[in-house]
Amino acid sequence: MIHADQNGDCLTITLDRVDKANALTADMLEDLAQAVEQSTAKVVILTGKGKVFSAGADLDAARAGLAISPLWERLSGAIARHPGLTIAALNGTVAGGAMGMVLACDLRLAVPTAKFFYPVMKLGFLPQPSDPKRLSQLVGPARTKLILMVGQKIGADQAQSWGLIEEIVAPDALLDRAMALSNDALGAATSHVAAIKTLI
Repeated sequence: MIHADQNGDCLTITLDRVDKANALTADMLEDLAQAVEQSTAKVVILTGKGKVFSAGADLDAARAGLAISPLWERLSGAIARHPGLTIAALNGTVAGGAMGMVLACDLRLAVPTAKFFYPVMKLGFLPQPSDPKRLSQLVGPARTKLILMVGQKIGADQAQSWGLIEEIVAPDALLDRAMALSNDALGAATSHVAAIKTLI
């Protein structure tokens, strides 16, 4: 379900529930949060298996209470507080609550086929408390309303032009590009990485 692979000072965390479009369960959220909280890596890369990064919350689990679980905020908070460089290497579409961990990352890369949507209005849920502010900081208030209140689904090109993602990368080059962006951080002292991040 969740694979955490440490390679030197880089931790790669991979969602692996391909048969369910990497939909997130409480156990997966717990494992993700623990992996980030316990990490002292200079770089953390989040990615997924298959053609979808994550469909968001498992719908059965969401109806059973996962949609309002504090685990979502625990995870995104852990990513935002991590002293290292955090990169979302998005292998496909990001939906619903999965947006939280993506928004909390320092950088976001996506494959050309990725789409982004957060259908909280339609489903009758509230977004995670920190997500609207983080989303607004990236794309602005009006576009945040388009995503959260209108339910607009945007493609990778539009996401890049809005500032939601930094780069569009071919699937077979995605992780290599994430690693290339990590080179300077991996070569620096951990304290230096953290010091620069706190200034931004």
